[in-house]
Amino acid sequence: MIPVTAQRLIMAAVTLLGVAIIVFVLLRVVPGDPIAMMISPGATPADIAALRAHYGLDTSLPTQFFVWLKDILHGDFGTSISLHRNVLGIMAERLPATLELAFAALVFAALLGGAVAVFATLVSDWTAAPLIDTVNGLFLAVPDFIWAFALVLLFGVFLPVLPLSGRIDPSLDERFVTPFYLLESLATLRFAAAADVLRHMAMPMLALGLPLASIITRVLKESLREAMVQDYVLLARLKGLSRLRLVLQEALRNAVAPTLALTGVQFTFLIGGTVIVERIFAYPGIGNMAVDAVINRDLPLIQGLTLVFGALFIVVNMIVDLLVVATNPRLRNG
Repeated sequence: MIPVTAQRLIMAAVTLLGVAIIVFVLLRVVPGDPIAMMISPGATPADIAALRAHYGLDTSLPTQFFVWLKDILHGDFGTSISLHRNVLGIMAERLPATLELAFAALVFAALLGGAVAVFATLVSDWTAAPLIDTVNGLFLAVPDFIWAFALVLLFGVFLPVLPLSGRIDPSLDERFVTPFYLLESLATLRFAAAADVLRHMAMPMLALGLPLASIITRVLKESLREAMVQDYVLLARLKGLSRLRLVLQEALRNAVAPTLALTGVQFTFLIGGTVIVERIFAYPGIGNMAVDAVINRDLPLIQGLTLVFGALFIVVNMIVDLLVVATNPRLRNG
């Protein structure tokens, strides 16, 4: 019998292969010729043929796919048509920016959503408690790109206290060894650089994190409501524990598992949302680069980015599964 971990790895590989096939086929059936966008007006047919041969576009589709797949297995994602650079190197430069932004948005959403859910549970007997659900519903109805535009108007135009674009102020003249600017600046105790990175990250982080915080609030609040009427909580109440201790010590630990599972699923959508939000704030991540790749019909770069997004989704889901098992004794012991 195949172990569960091996089954998950096999399914992950099959899923990535399916994503690769779908993207490869779709990119070749849509209208438009990437080579036509690169050639100069005076290019000869021989020049066009040479360029097609250089990017491997002069063979049949099955041959192109298997050559591309073989190269990927050897770590070669091809050369970007628009940037004329190795695709893997470009993604290695841009991916850390997106990962830091997505993780910061996740932490912000978890802290805000968790705090609001706990507060709503504590005041559930108040007459004003439905107001929390109403406000949370309004926040949930607003998508991330609308939040992005609203934040630009608020903190970029009316109250210009946050930078509108970029990742760090060039005037700081900071030198980074790795593309993980926030982590490196914190690890090397360069707090001025870390603060500036956070200032540039603030608005896209809020735009991505606020909708996720609303989802966490709704799910965790419902889970806490169900946990508060369980026998073990009622027994703890008879022992004289305050409502705050009942929520934090007894109900919260059992309400986390379903919230964690849904948060992991929503986090994958959050990563996908970076495409639009990064574009709005000119944030130098793979989301912003994906838009440029589509505009320029950069087939190697689009294919590489799609596989990266697919791999991120799979890895996040696997991590969430492990965390859910770790936080649920019944699943762990089973």
